Amino acid sequence: MSRFACLAFLFAAFALSAAEFPAPAVDIPAPAAKQTASVVLAGGCFWGVEAVFERLKGVTDAVSGYAGGKKSTAHYEVVSSGSTGHAESVQITYDPSQISYGKLLEVYFSVAHDPTELNRQGPDYGTQYRSAIFYSNDEQKRVAEAYIKQLNEAKVYSRPIVTQLTPLDGFYRAEEYHQHYFDHNPNQPYIVFNDAPKVKHLQQQFPDLLKKH
Repeated sequence: MSRFACLAFLFAAFALSAAEFPAPAVDIPAPAAKQTASVVLAGGCFWGVEAVFERLKGVTDAVSGYAGGKKSTAHYEVVSSGSTGHAESVQITYDPSQISYGKLLEVYFSVAHDPTELNRQGPDYGTQYRSAIFYSNDEQKRVAEAYIKQLNEAKVYSRPIVTQLTPLDGFYRAEEYHQHYFDHNPNQPYIVFNDAPKVKHLQQQFPDLLKKH
């Protein structure tokens, strides 16, 4: 189905308030001083995922790109074939003294996408739209595994989480027209029907995490 199909992107977590959606029981402790860390997350079209995370306090950069495949195939037209191993992903650079890795995962699972959809998100189908966490170290892997187990055991969703946990072998920045696509194209039908609800949900569920403009 076309990425530009005008279908609303709704998922089960939208029914949960911030108080009902559980925070991670296991997290990486916050450092005492300012630091820089990064994580690469995939959750369908990178336009909406990027728009969600770049609005969070403590996030210094959110870049749309590709992860899971080779550098030579990290091009939109090729990735769109679904045969490269790449997933549309977002590299999130953040200060862990301001926002924790676990809190980023809480936003990822509750707002940014539906982690129970296998190789698709909303109107988009294919492995390039899969749910995946590309971890950079054992700590990130440990926290993500624990949180997925926690959410599944709490039956937050009516179906099991299918998010892949994969070591990050490389992240490749997407073409410039994909960067900040949400903000540059607010009236584009795909954005209006699929990504604007995510940002609205973020604003409603996590108002204290939002940057002040």
